[in-house]
Amino acid sequence: MTAINLDSVRSSLTEARTRLVHQLGELGSEETGELRSDVVFGDGFADAAAATAERTEVLGLVDNLKKQLDEVDGALARLDSGEYGKCENCGRDISAARLEARPEATLCIDCKSKLAS
Repeated sequence: MTAINLDSVRSSLTEARTRLVHQLGELGSEETGELRSDVVFGDGFADAAAATAERTEVLGLVDNLKKQLDEVDGALARLDSGEYGKCENCGRDISAARLEARPEATLCIDCKSKLAS
């Protein structure tokens, strides 16, 4: 793991975390993925179907952002524990190129490829 600057990775992950938390807040969600009680979808909509569609779209976006936040938090935890950059499946080092492209990666490219097929 000498090719990876862990301070730079931590900084990048921390910035990503801040951005994701902000985006969740913009959608009316807590960090946990729960919508705040002050979020209302009924006002201003012509009918219930439009309100339901809007709520479904927001919930989908929140779910996606929450998954990304969980991945970033997991990567930060692995940095803290010294496990960052190890494949969770085979235990080998994840390539520096993969970690640069996807710092929250938990699988090496070989294991990820096997899971995708």
